Amino acid sequence: MVDLLETRGITDAGVLAAMREVPRHKFVESALAEEAYADKPLPIHSGQTISQPFTVAFQSQLLQAKARMKVLEVGTGSGYQAAVLCAMGLRVFSVEYDGRLHREARERLLALGYEARLHHGDGSGGWRLYQPYERILVTAASPEVPLALRQQLTVGGIMVIPVGNQARQQMTVVRRLSQREYEVETLQAFRFVPLRGRYGFSLDEPA
Repeated sequence: MVDLLETRGITDAGVLAAMREVPRHKFVESALAEEAYADKPLPIHSGQTISQPFTVAFQSQLLQAKARMKVLEVGTGSGYQAAVLCAMGLRVFSVEYDGRLHREARERLLALGYEARLHHGDGSGGWRLYQPYERILVTAASPEVPLALRQQLTVGGIMVIPVGNQARQQMTVVRRLSQREYEVETLQAFRFVPLRGRYGFSLDEPA
């Protein structure tokens, strides 16, 4: 899997080391374990997916993160991306909209020894209790870059978020240059599950 990531342009040594370390088969159903290291997304509960390894590595590399940086992840899902961020030496704060996914990710990460602070709630508005964050990583498609997330970035911080409609999104990198100025870079197309919550594609309450 990691050899494939290198051929596709993943060069960050910390990302590659984390992808080697984290046992991806522990984050999918046992029936799918044999497919865990294929470069494709796999289904998890509640109609969500665990992103394909390239997507996880690509987003992680775009963060340009250094050890001990404080990172907010929006969309814990199975906990795999959070584990990769932990393995990169980052301080991880992760929010999940779905109650079942949140509980299972908490148990899984604890069992595997990855120390991430998890929260069940509407991550589309961030997690104000622990703001600001040096990095923000959104693992679901948003119709736009939520202002609430931009405001929770430190000056000099970076956010990586897929932006578009529910069928197709562009990977987007947001850099906070000052209290009021942001730089936005749009990269290639991806397809993610939709971001749920007030600033996503759903206005109902957390499950």
